[in-house]
Amino acid sequence: MKLPAIRRVLMAGALATTAILPAIAPMPAYAQFGFGGIVYDPTNYAQNVLTAARSLQQINNQIQQIQQAATSLINQARNLESLPFSSLQTLQGQVQRTQQLLGQAQRIAYDVQNVQQAFTNRYKGAALTGDHAQMVANANARWEDSVGAFEDALKVQAGVVGNIDGERATMDGLVSASQSATGALQASQAGNQLLALQSQQLADLTAAVAAQGRAQALQSARQTAEEAEGRERFRRFMGN
Repeated sequence: MKLPAIRRVLMAGALATTAILPAIAPMPAYAQFGFGGIVYDPTNYAQNVLTAARSLQQINNQIQQIQQAATSLINQARNLESLPFSSLQTLQGQVQRTQQLLGQAQRIAYDVQNVQQAFTNRYKGAALTGDHAQMVANANARWEDSVGAFEDALKVQAGVVGNIDGERATMDGLVSASQSATGALQASQAGNQLLALQSQQLADLTAAVAAQGRAQALQSARQTAEEAEGRERFRRFMGN
């Protein structure tokens, strides 16, 4: 090949290289690829994906907050539910029965004035220094006081024992209701009713102790009066 022809080939290659170089030069990061006139930006796409992920996380957080609020409302509603089991009427009935037995006290009732009047008439003072007929009548009255008091004590004790079965059934119901309580109010009401049951049992025990103590006190008073009356009779006999 001649020199002029070689030069023409070299010049053509240089021109072709110059024309190709701009086409293969690196494009900016924000516009590297083009498809049908649409420019694809990887950086912008990554930012959009990150923004969408953050938005989704916020939505999930809001859903969890709503669920927690709903759970809290449900728990509050349960805490306001009333206990379906009530032992009030049963306990009131048992207390009333014991009160009725105490109210049936014979001769000397559970009353301060009544006790003072009875002791003045039959157990001390002039009641022990009257004539023979009065002494016999007062002694018989004191004996009837003691017998009536012991009978009253036995009645009260029988009533207290009769309440035990009802108290046991009430306790079983309250314990079951307490264990199945769905909220704070139900648990509190069950606890209050258990305390009421204990109070009723203490009231029965107090009534039984009071009735027995009354009988023993009258028996002791009768014995003391008899001793005083015996001394008076002996004084009169020795004096005569």
